[in-house]
Amino acid sequence: MSDTAERGAAVVDFILVGALLTVFFMAIIQLTLVLHVRNTLIDAAASGARFGSLADRGPAEAKARTAELIGVALNSDFAGEVGSAEVVIDGIRALEVTVKAPLPVVGLLGPGGTLEVKGHAALSD
Repeated sequence: MSDTAERGAAVVDFILVGALLTVFFMAIIQLTLVLHVRNTLIDAAASGARFGSLADRGPAEAKARTAELIGVALNSDFAGEVGSAEVVIDGIRALEVTVKAPLPVVGLLGPGGTLEVKGHAALSD
């Protein structure tokens, strides 16, 4: 083969590999963002449940504390659906805080749907 038959092949290869690497990099960024938000919501729900399980607190205070922690750590949009209730887990009374939040999306493409996380704390008798 002559040099004229392969002229411009490097540019095409660069564009194809560059596009593939860009998509791969954006997928990693998307996954990292979702995991960060999920872990932050789990921590806020667990902290809110522990706060609400104190002797002079209740489910309403747990819900408010969880929403406050989410608002400080992420954004108040992620604290739209926060609920709390007393539950029994393996015969032990516990306070359960549930958070439903939208999945964060990088750019216009990404997964849709919601995240649902729960935090628990044992209640004293």
